[in-house]
Amino acid sequence: MKQTFTVTGMTCEHCEKAVVRAVRQLDRTAEVQADRSSNSVVVESEQPREALAQVIADEGYTVAP
Repeated sequence: MKQTFTVTGMTCEHCEKAVVRAVRQLDRTAEVQADRSSNSVVVESEQPREALAQVIADEGYTVAP
């Protein structure tokens, strides 16, 4: 299932990679695209939205409800 998150606080390529890495630690098969210029993270995964949002937040980024 494809889910889109609005994520603020990503300011560089390292931030984008950190978000991608965090999501893939939860779901190794997830397709993840992080784009700091649009504050968006698109995830293709069967994991619950809440779990995905939590791992992004755990990296220190703000996930809009």
